[in-house]
Amino acid sequence: MSFHEVRFPTNLSFGSMGGPERRTDIVTLTSGHEERNTPWEHSRRRYDAGLGVRSLDDLEALIAFFEARRGQLHGFRWKDWVDYKSGAPSVAVAASDQVIGAGDGSQTDFQLVKIYQSGEGSYARPISKPVAGTVLVAVDGVAQQEGSEFTVDTATGVITFAQPVPDGQEIRAGFEFDVPVRFGTDLIQASVSSFNAGQVPDVPVVEVRV
Repeated sequence: MSFHEVRFPTNLSFGSMGGPERRTDIVTLTSGHEERNTPWEHSRRRYDAGLGVRSLDDLEALIAFFEARRGQLHGFRWKDWVDYKSGAPSVAVAASDQVIGAGDGSQTDFQLVKIYQSGEGSYARPISKPVAGTVLVAVDGVAQQEGSEFTVDTATGVITFAQPVPDGQEIRAGFEFDVPVRFGTDLIQASVSSFNAGQVPDVPVVEVRV
């Protein structure tokens, strides 16, 4: 899949609407009970980019970004203002935010993940598009230095340590991240008259697997 490592204008995504989508197959039995299963291991997020357009200049920026991506052809980064940190949106990123693995004495590569926990249920979301310069890492509670002790691939979300992490030592990380997405349409319809009347174009954006 073709993906451009460029972020959709954040001033436009700030006013957007969207969130995670799940797919659940439900079969109702003759007894009235249900059997529920899902073919999706991971949720998929959808947004409407048109809601963030507030001026004709915004509309021009949206169309320029759309044309540069060739519509649905190329993926891009999207900042979800509701969920873009390893911790709570109101709290600064900390190296202790998320457990991403434990050392075994030989492994050097670890995928960034964010854990969503509620009651007895939890979901581990792979993070493939961390924001450069925001990733903090700690091993067994000791902060690690980016560049000398670890590197981060911002295109995949993989942390690589310079040396294997000792067996049993917990690895934690904190970070900001983007969502890999594409436009959900090859057509944007807009006019000055409708825009001045308060009508914004419908511009669907959908998460992609990378």
